[in-house]
Amino acid sequence: MAAYLAGRWYVARTVQDLRSGAEGSFRGLADFRPDPAGDGLLHTEEGELTWGGTVHPAGRTLRLRPRPDGTAQIAFADGRPFHDLDLRDGRWTTAHPCAADRYAGTFTAVGADAWHLVWRVGGPAKDQLLRSVYRRAADGATLADALDRLPLP
Repeated sequence: MAAYLAGRWYVARTVQDLRSGAEGSFRGLADFRPDPAGDGLLHTEEGELTWGGTVHPAGRTLRLRPRPDGTAQIAFADGRPFHDLDLRDGRWTTAHPCAADRYAGTFTAVGADAWHLVWRVGGPAKDQLLRSVYRRAADGATLADALDRLPLP
């Protein structure tokens, strides 16, 4: 799985607040590179979040820790566990409790150069649907390339 994800990806994400009806989007680049802090990959995203008509810089960092059986543990940047990931069959569902809310995720590999991620978030604080499309990019791809070329899912 680490070999599949390694490299640079364009990412486009829609964000829907199902309570208020507000919608936003994120476009940017995702990198899966060797983690300098240890075994595995460092997953960083950088881009622009459009919400309420305003554009903000946005990003995140996760750690992918491969296991010998082909699965991986995904952790937050500070090392706290987030969820497991198993793409050996091309599709994985997972869940993550976040305070009183629950994140339910579905990962789908749709080919050698594309995968999708859907998070449904529900609970007292949030009611959201996030849909992401990742498409492999050349190592030299820039954030400007992602913003100019990537349609939203």
